[in-house]
Amino acid sequence: MSSDTSIIILMKVTVRLFASYRDLAGKSRIELNHAQLDDVGQAIALLVEKLPVLPKNFKPHLIAVNEEFASFDYKIKDGDEIALYPPVSGGVDAKITNEPIDTANLVESVRQDANGAIAIFEGTTRNETNGRKVVALEYESHEPMANKVLNQVLTETANLFGISDLSATHRIGKLNIGEVSLVVAIASPHRLEAFLAIQYAVDRIKHIVPIWKREFFEDGDVWVGVACDPITHAAHLAEAPYANFLESRELSDMALVK
Repeated sequence: MSSDTSIIILMKVTVRLFASYRDLAGKSRIELNHAQLDDVGQAIALLVEKLPVLPKNFKPHLIAVNEEFASFDYKIKDGDEIALYPPVSGGVDAKITNEPIDTANLVESVRQDANGAIAIFEGTTRNETNGRKVVALEYESHEPMANKVLNQVLTETANLFGISDLSATHRIGKLNIGEVSLVVAIASPHRLEAFLAIQYAVDRIKHIVPIWKREFFEDGDVWVGVACDPITHAAHLAEAPYANFLESRELSDMALVK
């Protein structure tokens, strides 16, 4: 006499839905349990099965897995968190340029009557690093990819903080001391969201946008790696000033859809 003693171990993946996707689904998150989910595409197909209110051809505007931008064929594993972000209803404007950045123009691009606060970050070339005199900087990027990731960062920021007017420009090429390398402008109805969102956006830009910096000193030069490894980046996000704010928003979203 024989019996089937095989054990099926279910794979667990969490899907988080934001803004209009959350409203459409009536949930801010859902747990997917399945014997095998190889990639994001399979997870989204299962999500559509579980939530018939979603269109059968549901294709999220932006996907992230464990805070790393992803596509349908991105491989996933047990315990992963998939975030699905819709397009931003207001405006997201991001670009890479060789030309000097017009900060005032970026500020005006996010100014709306509904926004009571505008926060601006302006990164400038400083003249010293670790006691060594800096004479110039050079930024290099793969422009198509850098522009895509920069836009993704702003879309992600908009959805996480519930704001809709964001603009960022990163300059590449050689810059002299005092010249502006990065400007981020974010507007929101209230100042808290603007302050925290701009810090989040700048952190993400510095950590993941493929732009490399070369520092020129009086006695040589060195390439500086801007991006950090995923574990360090995740730890930084978890400890940053905006961490508690984002956690409270997530808890609030969960309470609203129960």
